[in-house]
Amino acid sequence: MQNFRPVNILLIEDNPGDVRLAQEAFKEGKYNVNLEVVMDGLEALKFLHKETPYQDVITPDLILLDLNLPKKDGREVLQEVKSDPDLKCIPIVVLTTSNAQQDILKSYNLHVNSYINKPVDFDKFFDIIQTIEEFWVHTAILPTMVK
Repeated sequence: MQNFRPVNILLIEDNPGDVRLAQEAFKEGKYNVNLEVVMDGLEALKFLHKETPYQDVITPDLILLDLNLPKKDGREVLQEVKSDPDLKCIPIVVLTTSNAQQDILKSYNLHVNSYINKPVDFDKFFDIIQTIEEFWVHTAILPTMVK
């Protein structure tokens, strides 16, 4: 069912190299993905709440979230999204370099859908993105957002 329309993914990532790798991995993927990118936590919340200049964006079907972001930390973004009745059902995958147990526990306590340690190796990072795509775009059934 998901293959008939693009799956809208919001990548919240401040590292331009990781953004570029994710864009390439999704471009080479098998599925129809529309990837939007914001580079800090404040912009992410503006995007999700459709504030200027994002009033015409499509609500994402999936969010890929780095924890260590400028302006507003990814942990704060996760907490705000999961406590917002209009956004809380959007699946969120934390994709971060942090493997600190307190970050993992806090993320799951805030109802993250999965937590993935971002590899520093190019090929492994590419593989992780394609695995995320395979599972979340092809295998999982994503909620349809009405907003």
